[in-house]
Amino acid sequence: MRASKALLQYSRCLRVAVAGSSRNIPACRKWRNPASSASAATFSSNSIARTPRPNTPSPSTSQGPSEVVPAPPTSRIDERKVVLGWDTTTYSRYHHIWLRDHCRCPQCFHPITKQRLVNTFDIPADIKPKHVESKPEGLEVHWPSSQPHTSLYPWSWLRHNSYDPPLARPPATEKILWGAKILQDPPIVTYEEAMAQDGRGVFKWLSNVFGFCFVSGVPATPEATEKLSRQIGFIRETQYGTFWDFTSDLAKGDTAYTTLALGAHTDTTYFTDPCGLQLFHLLEHSGGTGGATLLVDGFYVASILKELHPEAYELLSTVPVPTHAAGEPEALYTPSTRHTPVLKHEDGELVQVRWNNDDRSVLRDLKPDEVEAWYDAIRVWYKLLSSPDSEYWVQLSPGTAVVVDNHRVLHGRSAFTGKRRMCGAYIGMDEYRSKLAVLSERFAPDPVTQDTATTASVNGRSIWHPAL
Repeated sequence: MRASKALLQYSRCLRVAVAGSSRNIPACRKWRNPASSASAATFSSNSIARTPRPNTPSPSTSQGPSEVVPAPPTSRIDERKVVLGWDTTTYSRYHHIWLRDHCRCPQCFHPITKQRLVNTFDIPADIKPKHVESKPEGLEVHWPSSQPHTSLYPWSWLRHNSYDPPLARPPATEKILWGAKILQDPPIVTYEEAMAQDGRGVFKWLSNVFGFCFVSGVPATPEATEKLSRQIGFIRETQYGTFWDFTSDLAKGDTAYTTLALGAHTDTTYFTDPCGLQLFHLLEHSGGTGGATLLVDGFYVASILKELHPEAYELLSTVPVPTHAAGEPEALYTPSTRHTPVLKHEDGELVQVRWNNDDRSVLRDLKPDEVEAWYDAIRVWYKLLSSPDSEYWVQLSPGTAVVVDNHRVLHGRSAFTGKRRMCGAYIGMDEYRSKLAVLSERFAPDPVTQDTATTASVNGRSIWHPAL
């Protein structure tokens, strides 16, 4: 992803104090997230996401009648696989049974529900095509059967799903890591944009690469804020309710319902699946002071920890941390999995920060020689989290909501006096990813969808969509 001028200004070095010393660390770093949507939206210098146009040939480069049409890839049948030659040096091999199982004809794949109809277990283990043919639109495979059966696989789909060997795919969206200087130009969209019926504003809102985004011009009412939340997806109901509207009256057994300061943390660490997005909106703060909102990019802090303290990073990536929610008499939550480290990875990439020291339970699974090292590790982690170079403080006011990626951005607040009324909601990570995937189909389609949308779309979605 290309950085705009706004991103470039964050690349200036910050001074980060660690263990009594100082070291220059880039204020913004790139962190690749392979699990993220293939959206290519970026933020401009005024922090509004731009939506790239699908690649279309210009009049000067469009194919004319006299131009030579490129030959399709070569194809041949091997003993157990079909071999494709993309060029003189690049090949892909696909097992016969894999190809038969992935036929997308209407008899094998329901074009509306996008579900498999073929009975995989009726396919002979030793099935072998009778004939294959390279056609301009894809690989045509003729299968032996009592009733003739032919499958056609688009070239773009085959290349995208090549596994023997895996071929290079378009680069995943890179997250832009940020420190305190994000305050110079934080990401923001308007309420009008986010509520637009065409969905383009929601796409700009959700496809940002910072892990949080403000929404300005929101009517200072619970009703408008709830409507804004539902633009993303279903609201996730928890022990705090569905859409919450609260003050510091301890109506719920959680320190969020007090006037106390809250350090940087992620929410619902005690769930097996912590909530994905959190949207909150300050409706009122009268008769007092304080209550500033704190945001910290957990991926940014983790990158510093990994660079300066790799042993601490390893401990926080491997040691499970038990957590609980027990403030409500009718609720007692603990995760059903033991895979709950502070830093969760998939295929070597950081995908989730899970940190709330207040909700931490008894540590009983540490090895004896890890106890002191783990406490040293979280001490360094906390020092980096609370560094002035990591903390972004902002005084929210009625009319400005903020949504944060609860798997990445930690939040907190300063202590306050007076009446402070806040409302908001949780949205699941799956709901968020689904919404972004749907909007990406429309505004930033992937190459396979672009290639097959006009010929293989049923009920608004290509049967060859990479997610299927």
